[in-house]
Amino acid sequence: MSRVCQLSGKRANNGMAVSHSHVRTKKLQQVNLQQRRLWWAEGNRWVKLRVSTSALRTIQKKGLGAYAKELGINLAKI
Repeated sequence: MSRVCQLSGKRANNGMAVSHSHVRTKKLQQVNLQQRRLWWAEGNRWVKLRVSTSALRTIQKKGLGAYAKELGINLAKI
């Protein structure tokens, strides 16, 4: 399974690790993904999602159904 948020689509970011001598090496900054069972009120059921923590905060603020609708994601297919 790829490390991509199922709702927001967040994925790894390419960055540089800079040492004390300023030698730069490539590194990946991974997304903080969590496996969660979230209650979807409109569908009246639990939905199992792999979401980033920033998406979880947005879900707490807006609600799962509203956030998925805003992103154009059909939770019935998940």
